Amino acid sequence: MALVPAAFEIQSLIADSLHVACRLRFDVTPQGDFLGLSVNGRRVTFCENVIYAFRDGKIQEVWSVIDKAAIEAQLR
Repeated sequence: MALVPAAFEIQSLIADSLHVACRLRFDVTPQGDFLGLSVNGRRVTFCENVIYAFRDGKIQEVWSVIDKAAIEAQLR
């Protein structure tokens, strides 16, 4: 399922020649399920911490942690 951000904010960004790390804040209305949760078009905000590793000018690996508890709390 794709997310269509209503708002997307980079809260922090750190980069070197091989990595980009950032904390992203999303304000979205996903359709259907998202991370196993029935969001069904309700507006939710959450943060993602993500690290991208580059080799030969291309993304080779991605590590991502999304604050699922923040989404669950908003759906209650």
